Amino acid sequence: MVQRVDVTVRSAAPPEAVFRLAADSSTWPLWAPIVTYARERAGDASGVGEIRVFRTKGRKALTREEVVELTPNRRVGYVLLSGLRIHDYRAFIDLAPDGAGTAIRWHSCFEADVRGTGWLYRLALRAVISRFAEGLAAHAARSAGGPA
Repeated sequence: MVQRVDVTVRSAAPPEAVFRLAADSSTWPLWAPIVTYARERAGDASGVGEIRVFRTKGRKALTREEVVELTPNRRVGYVLLSGLRIHDYRAFIDLAPDGAGTAIRWHSCFEADVRGTGWLYRLALRAVISRFAEGLAAHAARSAGGPA
């Protein structure tokens, strides 16, 4: 059964400032609970195709993801390659102007590998994605010189 996670937060930063951080995987440890980042494979000139490896705080297993979409100032998309007992994981960070700031919608869908565990992964991923989205919003605002 397909599980969905959908989190929306607001940043005081403009979309281009938020996109700059979300699109640059090397910045994720600055604003998300990520301990290490490594690039396994570079993407094309825009960054699409990059395979990134993260170690997230509190987890021993590495998470491998591939960037599948970068639409300047509007969207970052990625898929999970390994690291969780789920499959067909796709996530998008959608950005929309919101006054002088940005509405950040981070949403994903997936299926659990083990039947009956989808709800548990959904709850855990909602908590993680919320922390990521809030960290992105606050860091972008600080970087852009505005209030977090």
